[in-house]
Amino acid sequence: MIIHADMDAFYASVEIRDRPELADKAVAVGGSAEGRGVISAANYVARRYGVHSAMPTVTAKRLCPDLILLPGRMDLYAEVSQQIRRIFERFTPLIEPLSLDEAFLDVAQSEKLFGPAESIGRKIKQAVKKELGLVVSIGIAPNKFIAKIASDIDKPDGFVYVAQDQIQAFLDPLPIKRIWGVGKVTEKHLQRLGIYTVKDLRLQPKESLLQRFGEHGAHLWALAHGIDHRPVISDYDAKSISHEVTFPQDIEDKDTLLAILLQLTEQVATRLRRHGYEGRTVHLKIRYSDFTTLSRSHTLDHASNITSELWQAPKTLFLTKLP
Repeated sequence: MIIHADMDAFYASVEIRDRPELADKAVAVGGSAEGRGVISAANYVARRYGVHSAMPTVTAKRLCPDLILLPGRMDLYAEVSQQIRRIFERFTPLIEPLSLDEAFLDVAQSEKLFGPAESIGRKIKQAVKKELGLVVSIGIAPNKFIAKIASDIDKPDGFVYVAQDQIQAFLDPLPIKRIWGVGKVTEKHLQRLGIYTVKDLRLQPKESLLQRFGEHGAHLWALAHGIDHRPVISDYDAKSISHEVTFPQDIEDKDTLLAILLQLTEQVATRLRRHGYEGRTVHLKIRYSDFTTLSRSHTLDHASNITSELWQAPKTLFLTKLP
């Protein structure tokens, strides 16, 4: 079984843990409104006002005038992330971090020592709360795709277990946008075909989806059937370190996108430094709402894990190598 562990409003939660008087207030971590900053994380009080990550700070302040905006402390978040990682390592060495605040864990071989995956998930959740004062949402399923949906579907403080024989009952009623790779354009296309839920998609002939969407149609068909064969790849075995973000809506403002790209660069650099690694080739990947993906790369003169040195490569690629 696969566990997807996703910290709830991680950066904001760390700040509130250290300043408990902010617990009932709208809190966000991000850049200033005056400097074209963006929100990195918002607690659930702020989210009630529509504030969310990757939103321009000026928009967040307009939606929530009383928003308490705190500057990010990446070194602290990286330190806490490492503490979380050590809790995970008590139960399995097969850990694939997706960012500082989420990871996949393969616990199939751990059940002999620690009991069923559901029990392992609860132990992890309890340990993070007791030892670090933070909340992690847990999704447990036979594969990555379903585990990630499970961790998100009952946030905050979620815990969802999906057994092998529960996969279709779990997936079928979900809106089609829950399928990885279904953005706004694909969602509208599917809806025009009368496909609104995962069940609607599952009932489509695979050949029909292939004709309409090409190989992407095969991808949609497989996920609608709960099929995902991707293994958990430990970052000790990984050949690269990356971070990515999916926006709840399209962002076209170049300055906002650059600010978010800088945040992603800092997250990658932080992980490189944490492991004592350096990188030389920088890759930039952008995926549009119609699932079109563009990739660009640049090789530095020397390997580095310093944010300011790495940053020039993705910045230049973004400004000069994309349409």
